[in-house]
This record gives sequence, structure tokens and C-alpha cells, in this order.
Amino acid sequence: MSATVPYAGKILVVDDQPANLDILFRTLKIAGYKVLVAKSGQSAIRQAERTQPDIILLDVMMPGMNGFLTSQKLKENELTQEIPIIFMTALNDIDSKIVGFEVGAVDYVTKPFEFKEILARINAHLTIRKLQQELQHKNNALQAQNEELNAFAHTVAHDLKNPLLPIIISVDLLAMDESLSLSGIENVDFIRRNANKMNNIIHELLTLAGVRKAEVTLKPLDMGAVIAEVQERLQHMIAQYEAGIILPTQWPIALGHAPWAEEVWVNYLSNAMKYGGTPPKVEIGALSRNDGMAEFWVQDNGEGLTPEEQTQIFIPFTRLSQVQIKGHGLGLSIVHRIIEKLGGTVEVQSEKGRGSRFSFNLPQAK
Repeated sequence: MSATVPYAGKILVVDDQPANLDILFRTLKIAGYKVLVAKSGQSAIRQAERTQPDIILLDVMMPGMNGFLTSQKLKENELTQEIPIIFMTALNDIDSKIVGFEVGAVDYVTKPFEFKEILARINAHLTIRKLQQELQHKNNALQAQNEELNAFAHTVAHDLKNPLLPIIISVDLLAMDESLSLSGIENVDFIRRNANKMNNIIHELLTLAGVRKAEVTLKPLDMGAVIAEVQERLQHMIAQYEAGIILPTQWPIALGHAPWAEEVWVNYLSNAMKYGGTPPKVEIGALSRNDGMAEFWVQDNGEGLTPEEQTQIFIPFTRLSQVQIKGHGLGLSIVHRIIEKLGGTVEVQSEKGRGSRFSFNLPQAK
């Protein structure tokens, strides 16, 4: 008997019957596999730990430790839990198959054996395992690249922040010089505005890098206190835009991390003022939902977003039209990252000419 296999691998055959072991050994060797054998569940576990086979053919009806218990032990073992298991059994009832899948089997073959079927099933699962291993390898490589990129972004942002702060302080001092001409005042104001923009971008880069790697404990949020801090941070912007802000009278108690929640509100409110009407009218809302989530939102009176723009709004480094979104594309991606990490979701609802409503949901406190 011969067969061509798309991916040659190492197979551990577990059966207490020497005749079954012999015929399976010879059949699989001819098909091009490296074959290992074990005559009991205990022996199979030791073999699997030591040799790391690509797949295990496991007999169900064995004395002592049967196939179901052996599979359970293999799946509880970190060294062997990823190895696919195909049960070999004369049992053909549904209950036995269900038990097999519950203890970790990926497939069944029934006795007496149809060797073409066995080879086909082995080939299929070995190919799946190879693809899974390749995907895991690529995921590991991508994760390593992301960690390097995060470290690079954090380092660059931190190194830029140090020389920028003295520039901002110096410009503020220069603005106090009463001898400045009108053009000098305009130039100083230009430098200050752009230095502050650079400082905000650096802050957001550091925040994004920090959120990616930080692990936080979720605690009940005093959202009213969080909003008070946000209004304090944005007081100059509120005055500049002459923004009217409507607050809810009650807040649902959500689980989260207060510093991150503050960043979310700062992004939502500053966008509502920058891209709202003239003057901006901003309504903040909150409610408890029946699905165990608390919903929070910011409604503006701006021009609104097209459906296409709404699909792109939370993607990092994405710019929309120069009229609508002139930012650098970090703020809302930070919001998305934060809320996702806190176990919630973000959403935007908008129509052209009717403003936008940006919302986020967080788990409610019990």
C-alpha cells in the first residue's frame, strides 16, 4: 500500500492490541510517516511528552487508563495539550463520540479500519496543524515587531517631550514682553499653538504605547468626578470656542480605569468642540442598558460624517477630509484601544448636516 502525503509527520499510535499496532505501524511507515507506538495510556503520555508527535492515534478501549482518560490527561498537560488526537474505536454510538470530543479529540476512525480513510483524516489534520503552527509563528513574529514599534514610539515621544517643554515655557515668557510688535505677537502665538499641538501629539503617542502594554484592575468609576477633571483640563478650549455643554443629572456606575476614562472623554469633548457648530453645543449623555453595559455619549452640532468616514474614524493614523478631520488620526484610535481593553465597545452615529454622536460602552458595576 502506498500514498502520497502533503505533509509528512510523526505519529504516535496507542493501542493495547499488538496486531492493531503492527498493521498500523506498517501502513503508516509505507505512507511515509515516522511512527511511534505505545501500549497503554501511561506509556502514551510519557512518549508524547518526550517525542512531541504531530498527531496521536488513540484507542478508546484499553485496560486501566482508557482512551478518554488518556486524552483528558494529555490535554491538561502543557507539553502535550496542542497535539491533535484521533480516536480509534469500535464504538459507534453518538454518546461515545460526544465524550471523545469533550475530552479533546479532533476526529474519530472506527474499527475495522479503512486505511484510506485513516490516511485521509491524518493528512487533513496534519495539514491543519501545520497551518496553525505557521499562523502562530507569524503571530509571534508580529507581536515581537509590535513590541519593538511600541518601544520605539515611546522612546521617540519621550525624547521629543524633553526639549519641547522648555520651548513652550520660553514662548510663554516671550509673550509677556510688552515691547513686542504686532507681528512679533503673531509669530509668538503661532509658535505657541504649534508647540502645543506637538506636545499633544507626543502625549497621545505615549498614551497609546502605554495602553497597549499596561494591565489595569477595573474599579467602579465616579464618572461625575472624571468629567469634572476633564472640564478642568479643557477649560481654555471651552472658553475659546464658547462651547455650551449639557451634562446628565445621573450617571450609571461603570467599571473601568479612571485615568483612561478621562482620556476618552477629553478626546470626545475636544473633537465635539473643534468640529461642532459655531458655537458648539455639546450634549453629554449616559444610561444603564439591559445587557449589563453602561452607555455614555457625546452629541455635537457639527456637519456630521458620511457613512464611509464613520467606518474609518477609529483607525489609527487615518485622516479624513481636510474640512472634517484635520487631526493626526491618533485621538479616536486611543479611545478605541482604551475601551476595547476595558471590555467595552465604541460607536459613532452621524448624518451629514445633523451632527455626530460618539459613544462608548463599559460593563456596569454589580
